[in-house]
Amino acid sequence: MKINDYEFPDDLYYEKNHFWAKTDDEGNVIFGATDFFQKLAGEIVYIELPMKGAKVKQGESLSSLESGKWVGKIFAPVTGQIIGANDELEDSPELINESPYNEGWIAKIKPDNLEEDLKNLMKAGKEFEDFINQESEKHKK
Repeated sequence: MKINDYEFPDDLYYEKNHFWAKTDDEGNVIFGATDFFQKLAGEIVYIELPMKGAKVKQGESLSSLESGKWVGKIFAPVTGQIIGANDELEDSPELINESPYNEGWIAKIKPDNLEEDLKNLMKAGKEFEDFINQESEKHKK
């Protein structure tokens, strides 16, 4: 789905802080920053990857990243435990800008209650489009 100048793949889940999530074949959740987030942030120059083994809670900050414009928080899309992180981002944080939905993924979480957490996330559609339009207006310069 394309909203304004932003791409949002239809098969992903989205949370209000502009991070996406998808489940893998084992029921784990891979997540990263959306196209909207990376365009708003500008060039990502540093990321603090979440620690493997760390417990995270849906909607809470779990690490941070920096762009030329600001330092921002990374929010957990689901509650669970970090079981992996994209180590490529340590040397190449710009992958978040270049490929936010593929090579720029941030981490993988083993969810505690995936079904419940997914109910709190959005899918591409009219409601999500309205949300992005409101966010676009809020962040206009």
